[in-house]
Amino acid sequence: MSAQAWWRLLRGPVKDPATGTERAPHGGGARLTIRWATPDDAGPIGRLAQLDESRPPRGVVLLAEVGQELWAAISLDDGHLVADPFRLSGEVAFDLAQRARKLKRAERGRMGLLPRVFPAGADDYLMTC
Repeated sequence: MSAQAWWRLLRGPVKDPATGTERAPHGGGARLTIRWATPDDAGPIGRLAQLDESRPPRGVVLLAEVGQELWAAISLDDGHLVADPFRLSGEVAFDLAQRARKLKRAERGRMGLLPRVFPAGADDYLMTC
């Protein structure tokens, strides 16, 4: 049994309090989008890392957006993941990590061709720890 299946079995279905029906863990009809980060995403990734009280992921980064909002980001270079602690982002982060693992395996040898992100302050965080 996969970890995701075990977690869903343990947690049970997510119910909408208004209707009592099952719903997506990331909320209502909002669409989950997983995409590569570009250098333009460095600012939002840095803000997400500040919320998570962690350093920003850097290098080849994969993002999870719900609607138009960034909920989680993971670095394929070192596996460092940040997620919004003020949202129910655990399952979104888990799905993002699973996708990153599969992509990293599939992209072996071609990782140098993917866009890289180096948020400002990523190295400064390491100095303050």
